[in-house]
Amino acid sequence: EEVPVVSTALYDTDFPGFVEALGAAYGQFGFVILQDHGLSMELIDSAQACSRKFFAMSKEEKMRYNVAGQGGARGYTAFGVETAKGSQHHDLKEFWHRGRELEPGHRFEALMPPNAVVAEGGFTAATAEIFSALDALGGKVLEALAVHLGQKRAYFADKVDDGNSILRVIHYPPLAREGEDGEQALARAGHVRAGAHEDINLITLLLGADEGGLQILARGRCEGGGKDEGEPAWLEVNPPPGCVTCNIGDMLQRLSNHRLPSTTHRVVNPPPERAHLPRYSMPFFLHPNPDFLIETLQTCVSAECPNRYPEAISSDDYLQERLREIKLK
Repeated sequence: EEVPVVSTALYDTDFPGFVEALGAAYGQFGFVILQDHGLSMELIDSAQACSRKFFAMSKEEKMRYNVAGQGGARGYTAFGVETAKGSQHHDLKEFWHRGRELEPGHRFEALMPPNAVVAEGGFTAATAEIFSALDALGGKVLEALAVHLGQKRAYFADKVDDGNSILRVIHYPPLAREGEDGEQALARAGHVRAGAHEDINLITLLLGADEGGLQILARGRCEGGGKDEGEPAWLEVNPPPGCVTCNIGDMLQRLSNHRLPSTTHRVVNPPPERAHLPRYSMPFFLHPNPDFLIETLQTCVSAECPNRYPEAISSDDYLQERLREIKLK
């Protein structure tokens, strides 16, 4: 089994076909790989090069961009901080967060702070352009999912236009020190690069990574036996170069009463012969406006599928609750 590849060109040439393809992929996997998405390789390569330069700076230089008191919402978060929900081990990564730019006096100003600006190189400009491009691409995906869920095509438009979305630029450092044996390095690591988790937001759009490791939990399938028997089965996700991997988050799973599943995923450590290599990726977490009320869509409720979430919750309350669970607050 493989996560399906869908051409985003269908959005313009065959929108009903785009809706059908996304609905089928998400219903089975919670993930899809998007090609023909409109982001140029020049833009992607430029952003990745700027990211490598930023993370190559010393820890002291990077910590100048650590914004205290915001739970990692903006700027730099050091290695060893974020921890998957329910895990006792921190992830093996450091990252940068960029959010939406707001006009002074905006109604969400208190919830969405200004972005940190990196003085060195073109990092700030490159991440701003990637943010805008993935935000627009996410809007196209949400149009299709709205129709799939029995809503008007523009259902999400005024619910995400000021969304508390985040571009995360991630660096997973090499696990092996220079000259160190890969097997010994992996044994010393004691954990995986990113523990098994689900995303908090509506949808996530992922650029990268040049190194493998992304795995998703196969729904209802296990290794060594039939359904729900044996060990959980993990599927490798290796998108073609330049493609965008897009998955459902917990907010959309809740809104759709689990019609669109938020699939557990992780980033595992590399094989010993590649333990000396870093890994970079850029996920864009598309969030709704902070005051959006996550209330189960009635088109997703039936006698066979009763409402799992009779009590609504605002997206910001839900976000803050989850940030505390992953130790960012």
